[in-house]
Amino acid sequence: MFDINLISILLPALAAGVLVLSTHVLLGQQVLKRGIIFIDLAIAQVAALGAIVAHLNHDIEHLPFSNVWMPALFALGGAGFIAWLSKRMADELEAIIGCFYVLSAVAAMLLLSNDPHGAEMLKQLLSGQILWVNWSQLIWPACVSALVLAVVFLRPSLLEGSGFYILFAIVITLSVELVGVYLVFSTLILPALAVNKFGSRYRLGAAYLVGLTGYILGLLVSATLDLPSGAAIVATLAVSAILFRLALSLSLKTGQEVAIPAKVS
Repeated sequence: MFDINLISILLPALAAGVLVLSTHVLLGQQVLKRGIIFIDLAIAQVAALGAIVAHLNHDIEHLPFSNVWMPALFALGGAGFIAWLSKRMADELEAIIGCFYVLSAVAAMLLLSNDPHGAEMLKQLLSGQILWVNWSQLIWPACVSALVLAVVFLRPSLLEGSGFYILFAIVITLSVELVGVYLVFSTLILPALAVNKFGSRYRLGAAYLVGLTGYILGLLVSATLDLPSGAAIVATLAVSAILFRLALSLSLKTGQEVAIPAKVS
């Protein structure tokens, strides 16, 4: 049974989801277009690695906003490395990005292996804790997201060049902090996949609708059934994307059947 008292928790969580969607749906279509599907996982994992390094180094941990700029440095470094590779090893780029992700994940596990709270931190970075986001945590991500969207609107050509990797690293850094690695990947790829065959001018709007539906249903399912919020949202995002693809496929098939005239006997 849904507890109405959970509204005060669900609203900031939904706002965090909307912030993540605002930039990730746009960047996700570019990721799919470039054919570098694993870049979001890789950069998200590298940003998480930066957060772990900051956590383990007490000198860095006590510096102001180290939980933001340290992951950002790692993410920018990883994005710069991938941008450099894209011009020299384009035919093997996806495989190298996959290896980059695995090595970053292994490095995180090794660094946290002797930390008494390592398992909990790793779980938080991967699955996120979106239900426990508060309004004050959203101020900085909201400002950065608005700035990124404004830059893309004013100079859309940035998405086609190397500037994409810089924007991508900045956005991913903030998103990992809010929702975790798994939700970052799902938010980038699932709405983009859902509308990949949708040739309408409303394609971007449809992708946002798929993502928003997934987040709303996931939060409701999580709150009602007492399930992990990150995992629930990933699942409902997948269901939302699949249902849209099925509906689109059915409508296209029906349209083709109507367009083909019946044979005269």
